Amino acid sequence: MLNYRKGTVARYLLLCGLVAALALGAFAFAPVHNVAHADGPSVTGLHVQGNQLVNGSGQTIRLLGVDHSGTEFACVQGGGIFDGQTDDNAIAAMAAWHINAVRVPLNEDCWLAINGASPAGGTYQQAIADYVNRLNNHGLAVILDLHWNAPGGQEAKGQQPMPDEDHAPAFWSSVASYFKGNSSVLFDLYNEPYPDNNQDTTAGWQCWRDGGTCSGVSYPVAGMQQLVNVVRQAGASNVIMLGGLEYSNAFSQWLAYKPSDPDNNLAASWHSYNFNLCNNQGCWNSTIAPVAQQVPVIAGEIGENDCGHGYIDQVMSWLDSHGISYLGWTWNTWDCSSGPALITNYNGTPTAFGVGFRDHLAALVGSGGGNGTTGAISAPGGKCMDVAGANSTSGTHVQEWDCNGTNAQAWTVASDHTLHALGKCLDIIGNGTAGGTKVELWDCNGVGGQQWVPQSNGALLNPQSGRCLDDPGGNTANGTQLQIWDCNNLWPQVFKLP
Repeated sequence: MLNYRKGTVARYLLLCGLVAALALGAFAFAPVHNVAHADGPSVTGLHVQGNQLVNGSGQTIRLLGVDHSGTEFACVQGGGIFDGQTDDNAIAAMAAWHINAVRVPLNEDCWLAINGASPAGGTYQQAIADYVNRLNNHGLAVILDLHWNAPGGQEAKGQQPMPDEDHAPAFWSSVASYFKGNSSVLFDLYNEPYPDNNQDTTAGWQCWRDGGTCSGVSYPVAGMQQLVNVVRQAGASNVIMLGGLEYSNAFSQWLAYKPSDPDNNLAASWHSYNFNLCNNQGCWNSTIAPVAQQVPVIAGEIGENDCGHGYIDQVMSWLDSHGISYLGWTWNTWDCSSGPALITNYNGTPTAFGVGFRDHLAALVGSGGGNGTTGAISAPGGKCMDVAGANSTSGTHVQEWDCNGTNAQAWTVASDHTLHALGKCLDIIGNGTAGGTKVELWDCNGVGGQQWVPQSNGALLNPQSGRCLDDPGGNTANGTQLQIWDCNNLWPQVFKLP
């Protein structure tokens, strides 16, 4: 079954969708215990802390995963509930790609058992819950998103510009009630909004947040603020994801129109394809990075329609450098261009597109980057490497400080031997090479002064200078700015990566 992706000029709307919900958990949902992923820390207790996701132990979590389409369309097309295999063997094949998250799109009618959808209601809900449990038991977080919906008596057989007032609040009230006891589940409130005739306008953002009667939408809209309220009123404190305009690709006013949340547990959802308007680093730096400095950003879908991986290679490298989560579309055996599909079978054999995604995640793990490698870097004297004042401005000193679990001490180890915090890189001032040159936080720019190669003795070698990261004179006082110095195999040069 083909699933056509959306473009920006000629969007080929993909068979993407999200199961909707009303009937409150008529079936038992087993709570998840001791969920841990082989390549990283537990994904239980997920919540927002500053601009990062953290788990119940306070460890920073970066979600790297895949979308598994099918549950948004199969139930309204006579195809059952799933597209492809969902048993433990199939999930193990997913996990072998070094992922820690799976996004599962849902269908409003099938969850709510309305408008003639079948299978639907309790049958559909239990199948989704069972799949979520299996994924969790393999150490994988799950993102549930409302993908396909429709107003009134219209069947939910495609993607709409916005959530409908008729059914979306009931859907999210039910889904939130069903999964509110599972902190490894995130709620992506609407797959890809495109109000005001798919324009990135103030009118579009007002519709996005406030709903009501909107330009370019033929039915009353449930806005994001209303849906956030519905989820919280159901007693669910789960992380909520909110996609921007233009099919979740535009973020120009996301912060200005961010809904209020009593739990302060919101993340931004971004989608990035080669055919989107915001498909270059200049746009990412100007519109995505500022949001990522304020709230967690999760790229819920990345892909390209050319059966290659040149575009996602660029996207993943940029996302890695900013410590942003991302998931590849999609874990289905469709055509690698019109899907785009990551795999040719459910044993995990990649397509020409999928091989780039798989190999990139493997490289992150193999080099000490990627899943589970965001966290504190232990510094000499029992301290942690710290960005002074948690200030993300380029030029801020990088120093030693008492370990405190804040974002100023959350470092991501990337596959290119760079170290990232607060969206910037650990940098030698002036790209210098002389012993005693101090280090700072700076825009990631690929220079040699931002390369740090772990050594077997615990040192971090900067190859360009041939020197190691160093605590000057073994001074372990809070606020001591780090430097580079001749590698000497002594304790002031021992740093433990996460």
